[in-house]
Amino acid sequence: MATKAPQPLLNPGVPLKREWGTALSALRKLLANGDDTEQVFKIMRALNGDVSQRNYRKLLTMPGGGKLAYRRLELSQRLSDRSWIDSFAPGTFGAAYRDFLDSTGYSADGLVQVSMVEGGFQGIEVEHPYAWMGRRERDIHDLWHVLTGYKADEHLGELCLVAFSYAQTGGTGWGFIAIGGAIKSIRTTGRLDCVKAIWEGYRHGKRAGWLHAEDYETLLEEPLEAARARLGIAAPNQYRIAQAKLAEAGIGAL
Repeated sequence: MATKAPQPLLNPGVPLKREWGTALSALRKLLANGDDTEQVFKIMRALNGDVSQRNYRKLLTMPGGGKLAYRRLELSQRLSDRSWIDSFAPGTFGAAYRDFLDSTGYSADGLVQVSMVEGGFQGIEVEHPYAWMGRRERDIHDLWHVLTGYKADEHLGELCLVAFSYAQTGGTGWGFIAIGGAIKSIRTTGRLDCVKAIWEGYRHGKRAGWLHAEDYETLLEEPLEAARARLGIAAPNQYRIAQAKLAEAGIGAL
């Protein structure tokens, strides 16, 4: 029986080449089953190229960014500390994140495990500043669900957040998923409500402050609405309209 060749060691200092064929295959699987989260990480690996390198260098230019980079806090570990999560006062971003964890059953560690699928984020757990930035980009995904108001347990909410994430990070993989999901939403619904919501996600990501430069330990202590106002994160009105239209039509999945 033939054995698989071992995956070459990842050198985070060298940008990954874009693999459009791999990304297209993963996108087809993702659009066929929007709950197949593993395909998201395969697309990220295939298309995001040097996005972590670029965003790390940008972080160093931001106020307080050098301190964050120097500390290299592993957010997945911090967000897995339930006693810390339980300490947040009502009304704070941290309390809203706690409600998110309890209502969805998701966890920071669970996101890490899903990302390690073959062809995904394997090899990212190395001691390198760019690899740390890649882990940070992964680990804040669910935090951004809470900040933006885009639900994580529905396909439309994920598509709106990937569009927001494309605007924030410049990662081609995010944009690829958003476009594919928008096209499928037209086929599924025969309407443009979801496309408008996804486009709104992108516009909101462009207009908001750069969320990678935030100290999330401090941010989680802020009142949620005050944090949204400070960061320029607008209410997702088109998203809510599209949600209502999907419910009215009895469409549970895109």
